[in-house]
Amino acid sequence: MVRVKKSRKAFDPKIFLAKVGDGKTISNYQKDQVVFSQGAVADAVFYLQKGKIKLTVVSERGKEAVVGVLGPSHFFGEGCLNGHPLRVTTATAIEPSLITRIPKTAMIVTLHDEVGFSELFIADLLNRNSRIEEDLIDQLFNSSEKRLARVLLLLANFGKEATVEPIIGKFSQETLAEMIGTTRSRVSFFMNKFRKLGFVEYNGDLEVHSSLRSVLSYD
Repeated sequence: MVRVKKSRKAFDPKIFLAKVGDGKTISNYQKDQVVFSQGAVADAVFYLQKGKIKLTVVSERGKEAVVGVLGPSHFFGEGCLNGHPLRVTTATAIEPSLITRIPKTAMIVTLHDEVGFSELFIADLLNRNSRIEEDLIDQLFNSSEKRLARVLLLLANFGKEATVEPIIGKFSQETLAEMIGTTRSRVSFFMNKFRKLGFVEYNGDLEVHSSLRSVLSYD
């Protein structure tokens, strides 16, 4: 009698992240709801399926800074894999979000066993690292006006030429100031300038136009 060996079903990391099981849970978060807090136990990695989250850190003196804003298809909270027992940031939903929570042990096992999942995770980390380097260069060499223009384009997921993309979620001028390292009054000045020049529009949501990229091209 000939036995036919069943082939192992191909592993799809996107399906893995979109389904509960193996310790994974999937939760909806409302706007301004905290996913995890700075100082909390770091025992899981998170994957953002839909929405946007903001990563912030508070200094010992109580000053808060925005260290990142992430959109769909990004991991966060991966510090637990690097030996960090406690969270070093606070993650907060800035619009309704769907998030997968993967326990640390399940994350380690899947990274070890599934090449496709490891490649997805590493690609995201490399992308984040490149973004951090760009942010550092931006802070060191560019004016606050250029930094604001770059942040607005990134938040709008700006893509094709001549498209208009609304930034869903309310980004206060205080938040934008924290993100680019300047004052609220400077952000207000540049936002008014961008609106007068037709680079952005305010109609409940903030809309960014391709013309805003011209701010990045002049000295």
